[in-house]
Amino acid sequence: MWELIKAGGWAMVPIVLVSIVALAISIERLWTLRRNRIAPDDLLIKVWNWIKNGQLDAQKLKSIRSESPLGEIFAAGLINSKHGREIMKEAIEEAASRVVHDMEHYMTLLGTIAVISPLLGLLGTVFGIIQTFMSITSHGNADPSMLAAGISQALVTTAGGLVVAIPALIMHRTLMRRIGTMTIEMEQQAIKLVDIVHGDREVEAGGSSS
Repeated sequence: MWELIKAGGWAMVPIVLVSIVALAISIERLWTLRRNRIAPDDLLIKVWNWIKNGQLDAQKLKSIRSESPLGEIFAAGLINSKHGREIMKEAIEEAASRVVHDMEHYMTLLGTIAVISPLLGLLGTVFGIIQTFMSITSHGNADPSMLAAGISQALVTTAGGLVVAIPALIMHRTLMRRIGTMTIEMEQQAIKLVDIVHGDREVEAGGSSS
């Protein structure tokens, strides 16, 4: 591996750097965007039981707000629930916007890496070809070893850029799909909460609503 990086020349340095960044972002986002961390399955039924038993207080609101992004959305709605359905929904929407923004943290950078990595490889390819022709011009003949060095640099950087770009693009699409799915789930849970608080719906023991 080290020999391939050396063969690619200086153009491999930014490619290696962006690959490290892409790997770090992917690991961090996969860990952060775990479903049980973002939207715990039992949160709605827990909140409903507190409401039904008159146990929902400031301490419990603070607790659910800090436990998960869905809890943050619920807390924002519950704090404003006494002002009516529409105000509660607006508070939930504002909190949801913040939560989704946090979930998409680093995703723009990961997408940018997926786009620029092949361009970095292409840049290395161009410089490798330029180096080859400059060697031919300066020495007056086509020395096979010089041609091989330039072509090797060109091919290695192209391959390096693609090796970084393909997994980065796959990871970006996968994470964005995960964010989209969880956003819809949180939206559905929030709608149920609004209906529950304003008496339009009840929650069964298993966590489903009726």
